[in-house]
Amino acid sequence: MNDFPYGGFWRRSMAFSTDKLILQILSLIVYYIGARIMSPGYGIIDISSPYFYTLLWSYYGVALVLDMVYFTYFHGVSGQTPGKRLFGLRVIQASGAPMTMGTAFLRWVGYLISKIFIYLGFIWIAFSKRKRGWHDMIAGTYVVRTGRSVETAPGVPEGTGPFGPTFDSSAPLASSRTAVDAGTSVNIKHMSKILDKRRQIG
Repeated sequence: MNDFPYGGFWRRSMAFSTDKLILQILSLIVYYIGARIMSPGYGIIDISSPYFYTLLWSYYGVALVLDMVYFTYFHGVSGQTPGKRLFGLRVIQASGAPMTMGTAFLRWVGYLISKIFIYLGFIWIAFSKRKRGWHDMIAGTYVVRTGRSVETAPGVPEGTGPFGPTFDSSAPLASSRTAVDAGTSVNIKHMSKILDKRRQIG
């Protein structure tokens, strides 16, 4: 695999923070609606409510599900969450192929592992040569910057290909080029005959 323009630690941190902020807002909205339905007459953070702890655990459960759906869906469909799109990043598979739902879900499971030991799996990105966190290694993915491509044709080392355009024999431009070459050859032969006759006359 050729080197891609990898997304750096700080850019990825900003994108991830943006996504988590969106998820936090969604989770709070769900919690607010649930609190109003289950414990009317109490404040949404009123510890005296008989449903306070039920709502609290429900909030964490809903937040986890939203987190899973959010990252799995956006990474699986386009390789970009809203945060990554905002900061010009995309997740791809190690082969360079687009993401799939299965790979996206595995990467989200990797998020849970990367959070162990004070987010060490995310901090790892800053020291990795290819800017990979533990979740990237688990799912076999890379995070690259969008808008640039540094890939070369398979089996052709970068910088060793022919300079300028190449043509297939069936292409229209190739046919035209062949016709021009044939015409040039005929003209050269004709001029050669004329010169031979002039020598004989002279």
